Amino acid sequence: MKYSHKLSDAVHIMAYIEICKGQILSSGEIAKSINSNPSLVRRLMMYLTRDGLLVTRKGIAQPILAKASSEISLFDIYSAIADDHNLLHVDDKTNLNCIVGGNIQNVLQMEYTKVQSAAESEMKKISLESIIEGILVESNSSSR
Repeated sequence: MKYSHKLSDAVHIMAYIEICKGQILSSGEIAKSINSNPSLVRRLMMYLTRDGLLVTRKGIAQPILAKASSEISLFDIYSAIADDHNLLHVDDKTNLNCIVGGNIQNVLQMEYTKVQSAAESEMKKISLESIIEGILVESNSSSR
């Protein structure tokens, strides 16, 4: 099963920018923290900027959050970077002549819609600020 790290990486970028504000925050520096490449960081930052979560200026490696971290939810970040806004996907290439294959798509889609709604509702309750606070708590406890 293929899965994406885009949400995790986008949250990482947002947290890094807030925690390290005032420092040089080039896509290369951020990419080192993610253990990825600068082009991925630039692409994700483009989406975050487009959706009003980040403010960037060409030629200046000082991106900033567009609003307070307490006002940015995990759902906001997810919405900014998700290609299609579905966590779960139904296989549409089933055997329609089979009792299961011919009926599972509609049934699963209804159930997946419930899961999607519940996940989005929970994501809206999680602020970037709480994620940053968790990072700082973890950092303090691991440095002891």
